[in-house]
Amino acid sequence: MGALRFRGPVLPDGEARDLYVVDGHVTYEPQPGAETAAEGWIVPGLVDAHCHLGLDEHGPVTDAEAEEQALLDRDGGALLIRDCGSALDTSWMHERDDLPRLIRAGRHVARTRRYIRGYAAEVEPEGLVEQVRLEARRGDGWVKLVGDWIDRETGDLSPSFPPEAFAAAIAAAHEEGAKVTAHCFGHDVLPGLVDAGIDCIEHGTGLTPDLVTQMVAAGTALVPTVMQLDLFPAHAAAGAPRFPAYASTMTDLHVRRRDTLMGAWEAGVPMYAGSDGGGRARHGNLVGEIVALAALGLPAHDALAAASWRAREWLGHAPTLAEGAPADFVVTRADPVADLATLWAPAAVVLRGTVVSGS
Repeated sequence: MGALRFRGPVLPDGEARDLYVVDGHVTYEPQPGAETAAEGWIVPGLVDAHCHLGLDEHGPVTDAEAEEQALLDRDGGALLIRDCGSALDTSWMHERDDLPRLIRAGRHVARTRRYIRGYAAEVEPEGLVEQVRLEARRGDGWVKLVGDWIDRETGDLSPSFPPEAFAAAIAAAHEEGAKVTAHCFGHDVLPGLVDAGIDCIEHGTGLTPDLVTQMVAAGTALVPTVMQLDLFPAHAAAGAPRFPAYASTMTDLHVRRRDTLMGAWEAGVPMYAGSDGGGRARHGNLVGEIVALAALGLPAHDALAAASWRAREWLGHAPTLAEGAPADFVVTRADPVADLATLWAPAAVVLRGTVVSGS
């Protein structure tokens, strides 16, 4: 395949350039005879840092359905996905050059009967370390814990495991060379996880200023999944007849979500975009999360960075389209920093040097 040329401002610095793609990589050396494939603003490949390929609301799907999910995410611009737990083994996606680059976290690890049926490896505290070691070996450098969920005996959110069990599990994952993240809606689970050196928090609506200070000092990341948080009123309404305390907690967390998350952002907690695609949330909606981050209060530049160059660097991938970088990028018709909505209809989506979608 011959060289391709893309013309326009290259983010994040915005310098107008002719960018060429040769053998799946970026070069700025002029390539005689290169075909101009697209013109516009050139954005390093988008990153969905919280996604669930291979899941629907009932549990694992077929490989064919997982492929459809991945293609939806790809065509929505998500060229690198951190899969935050799936009951389906999606390691076969690594062999597919037409599918997004994938960082898998194995299966969710939850307390017995304390999570969505069919999603997680469910264990009691004494089995947590062993299961975490297993998921660390199954995944691509991440493990996903279910930090809290509704406890039907108390009728409210509560930690899934004791703090000492979480701490031992996090230490075990680190020994295996894996990082750890956890689903956390409420507050009570967070002090033990942050004290134990967890690497990332998902959702984070229970954060308090003291925990934020710890996270900043440790470099602990936060993936808030703002669109998921917008569903808290529905969760509260569904739970209210049987679990009024849970409904009250979810309502309170929803009311305080903006102040909580913006407080973390303004304090310096590294924050990244995650659509929570999978389960009941649709795939291909990463742009919706970028827009939601901006609506929350992040400047548009930072909302985009949270789903592009900053997220890529956090996950160990080339953050910018420097000379020789893998040719993974999105071309938009207008400046996405000035108008994030332009990301909804990219002129071209380029993965591994191939134009895989666009209009």
